[in-house]
Amino acid sequence: MIVLVTGASSGFGYAIAKKFGANNHKVIALARRKSRLESLAKEIPHCAILPCDICDKTALKEALDSLPDDFKKIDVLVNNAGLALGINPAQECDFSDWEQMINTNIKALSHITHLLLPQMVERKSGHIITIGSIAGRYPYPGGNVYGATKAFVRQFALGLRADLAGSNVRVSDIEPGLAESEFSLVRFKGNSDKANALYKNSNALQPQDIAEAVYWVATLPKHININTLEMMPTSQSFSALNVHRDSD
Repeated sequence: MIVLVTGASSGFGYAIAKKFGANNHKVIALARRKSRLESLAKEIPHCAILPCDICDKTALKEALDSLPDDFKKIDVLVNNAGLALGINPAQECDFSDWEQMINTNIKALSHITHLLLPQMVERKSGHIITIGSIAGRYPYPGGNVYGATKAFVRQFALGLRADLAGSNVRVSDIEPGLAESEFSLVRFKGNSDKANALYKNSNALQPQDIAEAVYWVATLPKHININTLEMMPTSQSFSALNVHRDSD
């Protein structure tokens, strides 16, 4: 297969790209950090890199158009690029953080899907895999816009499934819980102490775990579609609903 992975320079994306590459699939690795992509390409037998900002619609289109002919017929799109910024209550958030999450997690994801979907429908073959989050199902304090973007991702994937009935194009949403990667370092804006505290003694999911799930979903027989796959570390479960009580 030819597999395009967005956000491939670190974390889930890096692990997903390596998993497909290790199994002799052609990988297109897309991310902003060219040096990271070049390092990744050295570890994958058949890899094309697209160093560009996925939020830049013009640059993205030019990057896709520049692919060698033997990489153009993309079989699997893994919509992994995304981020969370901040953990503050909504009334204290920086609106520019909200905009960046919306631009990356919703608009850029929708745009690249819109660019690649027609070729899959025309060939009557393909698979869109989005990386959602349990935050799209279960709200938590400080999740606000991040959780809302992941709720969009989940519903977008389900909506695509409805539209693509009869096309043989599959759509899946992978929804991880607590997972250890650069994600929290970005969320806490480089504060490694906060990021490390979140994962301490948690036995959290690892990027390789997400890669295994994505690979399994993508390589099932073509008559099987996994609509949504929610996964958590065994150590994580569901919180009791919060009740605020006025003081006497």
